Amino acid sequence: MDFRVKRAKLQVLSDPEEGLRTLVERAPQAEAWAEQILEKFRPTLAMLHSVRRRVATGAVAVLTMWLFLHVMFGANGMVVYRQKKVEYQSLQNDIGSLAKENQQYTQRINSLQTDPKMIEKEAREQLHYTRPGEVVYVSPPPPAPPPPPERNSARK
Repeated sequence: MDFRVKRAKLQVLSDPEEGLRTLVERAPQAEAWAEQILEKFRPTLAMLHSVRRRVATGAVAVLTMWLFLHVMFGANGMVVYRQKKVEYQSLQNDIGSLAKENQQYTQRINSLQTDPKMIEKEAREQLHYTRPGEVVYVSPPPPAPPPPPERNSARK
């Protein structure tokens, strides 16, 4: 194989004025060549421009749909927000009812600690205490329901 480099013809310009003159003389040829190339590629460029617009429009549409789905159904979307809002309201109602119940228990505790009538009532009900001379009647527990009859599945 031959790897020798062929020497190109280089034109050596002696002074800058001559270089500018050559450039100005060849400028119309360069402009004509550039115009030919541009005319050759103009339909391709127009097609690429229209395709680029279609692709950009499609990309914007896809982005819009993705954003809509993310806002509606994402981790912090509207659907989750409404569920959390309902859950929050339910928990607020539970807190309110538990606070009322706690207040009732606090009042009962205070009355059991300070009110003698309440202390006496609880002693009579839970411990079956009586005053001297009183008789307590206790009803017997209700009878247990009879067991269901056994069915023998082996007999026909």
